[in-house]
Amino acid sequence: MKYGPLGRSGLIVSRICLGGNSWGAKGRRGWGKFDEAEAPAYFRRALDVGITFFDTADTYNYGRSEEIMGATLMKMVKREEFVLSTKVGIRMSDVANDQGTGRKHLMASVDAQLKRLQTDYIDVYQVHRLDPHTPVEETMYSLDQIVRSGKVRYIGGSTMPAYKFAQMLMVADWKGYARPIAMQNLYNLIQREEEREMNRLCHEQGVGLIPYSPLARGFLAGNRSKEGGGATERSRNDAVVKAGTYRDCDWEVVKRLKKVAKAREVTPAQVALAWLLAKSYMGAPIIGATGLDQLTSAAKATEIALTPEESKLLEQPYEFRVSPEN
Repeated sequence: MKYGPLGRSGLIVSRICLGGNSWGAKGRRGWGKFDEAEAPAYFRRALDVGITFFDTADTYNYGRSEEIMGATLMKMVKREEFVLSTKVGIRMSDVANDQGTGRKHLMASVDAQLKRLQTDYIDVYQVHRLDPHTPVEETMYSLDQIVRSGKVRYIGGSTMPAYKFAQMLMVADWKGYARPIAMQNLYNLIQREEEREMNRLCHEQGVGLIPYSPLARGFLAGNRSKEGGGATERSRNDAVVKAGTYRDCDWEVVKRLKKVAKAREVTPAQVALAWLLAKSYMGAPIIGATGLDQLTSAAKATEIALTPEESKLLEQPYEFRVSPEN
């Protein structure tokens, strides 16, 4: 496992992050493996292979993801030996203020999340989604106050328009507030729209990327079929992504992934992660896991250095989607 700073900060993270969207999802999804009884084995394997960066959110399974982390991981390793990130902003209930990035919700949420996580502080606290009603000045002031309270060490953002994230950075610099160090966005070999603006902004502003779905919900593992389904439980049961949603150029990327992987005697998933890790603005891709061996495999991907020719081969088939403005 390799390690490095997250963005232009002093926070050192493992170059692979284990995501918690499936924690507490057992019974809700066909591939949801994590409940309180099964989670320790995954956390232990992650720690054994050098993964010390863990991500979750309040909205993941309505708080259960955070609760499971608090009940398991927090008791397995000293708090200072790993990095914890979580997110806030998506609606949690029918209560009017139980959503968004206003001061009332942020202040109440961080206390509830600390309680669920059974910890005194959060390393990276991310705006999951900006709400359309709260001024960015209010959001940034509230986040700064949370940092100053000691409940949070650093802040970050998640999927949003690049101009909105630029506003967050601008207000932070203008007012002297805590500045975002991380952006959690959707980015992988077949979903590269963030290269238009967000990735450039983050690179210039010293913000590290921690992209989610680095394997495109398992598609880049190379185990899907054009006819539908595949070799894994998730490929057979994931209702969000069907074979028909992938474009011809996406299948060509997978074909080339397999070619590079075969030549290197590694897996397509490892090559897809290595491609991300080669980006200068990359912090740590956030992976999910439905098998312990996937954690071991992902850790080994940090040791793979693709050649410029291999990267070009993988990138060449991609076709940018038309932006909504066009």
